[in-house]
Amino acid sequence: MSIHNSLRSSAALGAKRNVLKRQERVEVLKRRKEWREGDRVFNLKKTKFVA
Repeated sequence: MSIHNSLRSSAALGAKRNVLKRQERVEVLKRRKEWREGDRVFNLKKTKFVA
């Protein structure tokens, strides 16, 4: 019996995520010097992912 397409994991499908996790957004903001150690991790600025 095969598995339905909607039930497969995204890793198996090779789909690219279009949303960054909080830690990834913090790393992007650190590189842009828009976030420093000690700043809050809530209500972060929106970031666009550039590969």
